[in-house]
Amino acid sequence: EASGVVFGKSADKLFSLSGLFAVYKPKGPTSAGVLNLLKERLLAEAGVQTNGNKRNQVLKIGHGGTLDSAAAGVLVVGIGKGTKMLRTMLAGSKKYTAIGLLGKATDTLDATGKVTEEKPYDQITKGDLENVLQKFTGDIMQVPPLYSALKKDGERLSTLMKRGEAVEAKPARPVRVYSLSLQQFQPPLFTLDVECGGGFYVRSLVSDIGKELSTCATMQELTRTKHGPFTLEEHTLYEDKWTIDEIARSLEHCTSLLPGEPSHKKLKTEHPGETAVSCE
Repeated sequence: EASGVVFGKSADKLFSLSGLFAVYKPKGPTSAGVLNLLKERLLAEAGVQTNGNKRNQVLKIGHGGTLDSAAAGVLVVGIGKGTKMLRTMLAGSKKYTAIGLLGKATDTLDATGKVTEEKPYDQITKGDLENVLQKFTGDIMQVPPLYSALKKDGERLSTLMKRGEAVEAKPARPVRVYSLSLQQFQPPLFTLDVECGGGFYVRSLVSDIGKELSTCATMQELTRTKHGPFTLEEHTLYEDKWTIDEIARSLEHCTSLLPGEPSHKKLKTEHPGETAVSCE
């Protein structure tokens, strides 16, 4: 019983859910938008009336590792006590498949932005691209994009940029690339598989690769295929599976993937340089 409302069986089950699971975020909505839709679905199925802003207190749910609106793939969701585990999750590695476009640069470093530069790219061979990738593997320094969820004085840089305020680039920071490989090369398009640590921007990587090749490049498409132990193929719930029972099943299945409490602490000390802010 909560605030004088008697809940039925499915609501009891919903409010007893606890842990981490993964949902598929499609291209288009923001990560927060996907989470709100999921929350609405679950509360509706449980028959819980939500009036105005009360719904946030009703169900504890959050996501880890924001994906840009234009990106798709694995979005890790914490429910109940799982919301406290999201910060630890963010330090884990993530895998992406990215499609880059040679010869064009945009202000956002992806396909949603305005074209700021065009350069020839015909001289670039598959070999050139493969050679350059070695420079971006391991512990590298990376300047985050101006249009990003990083904050200045409590406001997102992207919000400030859209208002037309002058935003200075954040300083380069250390990031980790575990592996980077070229999957396809059909100029002007190239497809990369990247496995990286927290706080890494695939958009910046694509842009930096373009500069390194003496041309420019922008990211056309991005899919996160893995976040920590959660993979797109095995653990990700698509929208038709956003039900209390499916999530309960998924939570059971996913508990075995997560390290026990002691190893959480180990994770934290492994990469002291990493922050819990993760964005793509």
